[in-house]
Amino acid sequence: MKNTITIFLLFFVSMAVIAQDTELSIFENLVNKTWKAHGNWGDGSKFMQEITFKYDLEKTIITAKSKGFIDKEQTQIGDRNVGVRKFDTASKTIKFWEFDVFGGVTEGKVIAEGKNIIYQYQYGTSVVTDMWEYVNDNTYNFKVGTYEKGVWKQIYLSTQFVKQTKE
Repeated sequence: MKNTITIFLLFFVSMAVIAQDTELSIFENLVNKTWKAHGNWGDGSKFMQEITFKYDLEKTIITAKSKGFIDKEQTQIGDRNVGVRKFDTASKTIKFWEFDVFGGVTEGKVIAEGKNIIYQYQYGTSVVTDMWEYVNDNTYNFKVGTYEKGVWKQIYLSTQFVKQTKE
């Protein structure tokens, strides 16, 4: 009986880890890689980000560490954000938290739309969407704006994230 309980518990724990890994599989192409983008916001200010994604805590979370502008003048580049993506079993959704160097935190949900990865979050009184639109294994179109029912109502930024190769 004791062996049966032990085997059952091991099976249950293994299945829970596999289920979480499967739920985060939309990030698989991004993980253990660094992605870089350059562009301009709608107001003309520069955008630059370099993001490295990694699994952590036995593949139950994904961390995203970003480098980008860390001053209003956009002259200094440094560690800008640290993000966490995690499958929430209670709501059966992927949630994310993004902590920035300025003391802010952005919190929202992640939605898979085919191979596209959609982040939605509250920004002031608006719901903002960041979309990683899959082009191929090395490139994603990246858009930030207002996205409702599969349609962009307004776009604040449009650029591409490209996988970086080791130099």
